[in-house]
Amino acid sequence: MESASGLIDEKIKGLGDGAGKMLAKVRGLIHEADPEIVEEVKWIKPTSPGTPVFSHGGIVCMGETYKSVVKLTFAKGAAPDDPAGCSTPAWRVM
Repeated sequence: MESASGLIDEKIKGLGDGAGKMLAKVRGLIHEADPEIVEEVKWIKPTSPGTPVFSHGGIVCMGETYKSVVKLTFAKGAAPDDPAGCSTPAWRVM
């Protein structure tokens, strides 16, 4: 079985320029912020290669990917301050 990091590498390559580059950038920032973060891939199905998940003693955030968008969803308690007052702990990174 391939490692979670390898699966995330493959996902980045398969996404193409926009979302792939952004997921790679966000992944680097996550590791920079917490060098002890653990990469996982969860919710793998025959129709989906799964979702990149970044954990440290529990889920910190998930990197959901779409054609041209990466959406970070933070677990309750792991979300950063939200000065814009979003109603959910998720931000789109374009």
